[in-house]
Amino acid sequence: MKRESSTQEITAVASPSLALLKYWGKQDGGINLPATPSIAVTLGGLESRARVAFAPDGTGDLIILNGREQPPHHFAPMLNELRHLARDERGFVIESSNNFPTAAGLASSSSGFAAVAGAAARLLGLPTEPEQLSPIARIGSGSAARAVFGGFTLWPAGALSATALHPVDFWPELRVVVVTVSAGAKSISSRAAMEATRRSSPYYEAWVRDAAALLEDGIEALAERDLEKLGVIMRRSYMRMFGSMLAADDPILYWRAGSLNALLLCEELRGRGIQAWETMDAGPQVKILTEESSVELVLEELQAYFPEKTPLVASPGPGLRFVD
Repeated sequence: MKRESSTQEITAVASPSLALLKYWGKQDGGINLPATPSIAVTLGGLESRARVAFAPDGTGDLIILNGREQPPHHFAPMLNELRHLARDERGFVIESSNNFPTAAGLASSSSGFAAVAGAAARLLGLPTEPEQLSPIARIGSGSAARAVFGGFTLWPAGALSATALHPVDFWPELRVVVVTVSAGAKSISSRAAMEATRRSSPYYEAWVRDAAALLEDGIEALAERDLEKLGVIMRRSYMRMFGSMLAADDPILYWRAGSLNALLLCEELRGRGIQAWETMDAGPQVKILTEESSVELVLEELQAYFPEKTPLVASPGPGLRFVD
């Protein structure tokens, strides 16, 4: 149901959704319907901010990301769905920015589209509860279906929207150390890489089957807040995802030398009894799950490998919110 809105400009903030069990691949029959189930945590402290207003002349969309104009067609399906629901054909002026690297494997599309969806929905007078925004944000970026929620989320295979698994304060001791190996944009987008993997990798169907098999154990490990158990399952998920990419006709390799160094460091730390469980997405960055009691040690060890970098440290964070 549409609500009346007299506001002419809305600002929304969302944080990226880090998949612990990976979404990689799309089903036919809809926009960004996942072939694999995923569970994720929203990363507090990393933010996408979107300011949305109606276009002065009422037509066309102008989208500016980090100061640069973007092709409107990337946003058109999601914005058109919002216009359809609101029965309002006006165009938008959208200014969006991230306080972390964009298009570099840090899930900036998840938080970016979640923030834009929320701000545009409120501007149009539409409901902005996460359950109602999730299927709309998904049209812009699949993982944005999760990013509208805070805490921990589940996005089942083939589902139109994600659901909340646990609130933001469910696991207060959990920390995610983000190692930005390279801040540059990746050479191939997640969307294009997913399609190339689906189309040409002989391991793709095995990956889809295996991802489904990992889900129950992953949900159980998260519910128990068992980092070692969850870490083992996380590693299987991301390694097997990358295995399917590497087997594509044109192999897809996002890793860099620094990525491998971080992975080897985590292996070494675990051998010393320190909880440091890494995961990676479509990009060279490495995210390390650890506990509050170990985070300073992990940072010290990373300093030896990456003396010129300052890793980000995130905790489970909130979902979509609005700024006055």
